Amino acid sequence: MAALKARYDHLLGKERPEIVEIVSWAAGNGDRSENGDYIYGRKRMREIDRELAYLSRRMKALRVVDPVNQPDKTRVFFGAQVELADEDDARQTVRLVGDDEQDASAGRVGWSSPIAKALRGAHLGDVRTVRLPGGTKEWGVMGIIYD
Repeated sequence: MAALKARYDHLLGKERPEIVEIVSWAAGNGDRSENGDYIYGRKRMREIDRELAYLSRRMKALRVVDPVNQPDKTRVFFGAQVELADEDDARQTVRLVGDDEQDASAGRVGWSSPIAKALRGAHLGDVRTVRLPGGTKEWGVMGIIYD
């Protein structure tokens, strides 16, 4: 939520006013049909307005959840850090986060991802099958942490 709000504030408070100023200056230069600053500025302004509308919708729909306040810490829900082991006992740790926060290289998987869908509601010791583009894979839940 904080990242979306920061992006929204940056676009609305800094980028958009700068583009409006450029477009106003370019419009005063005469023929707008061949004025690159005017044409690019208008295009960029539409892109910013589209992104502002998207961010506004996302922020209205979002609900901030504190994983520490999860009432049932024995099952995997939003915000859980889960230690997994596959058939070869290769272990990895993932955290279930919102789709806007996902970053696979940091071990944060989005709530709508196949692995998160498979893990939802799992208990310690459960084995879950994940359907991936390359086939199915089984993961065992070795640990659940809410911090």
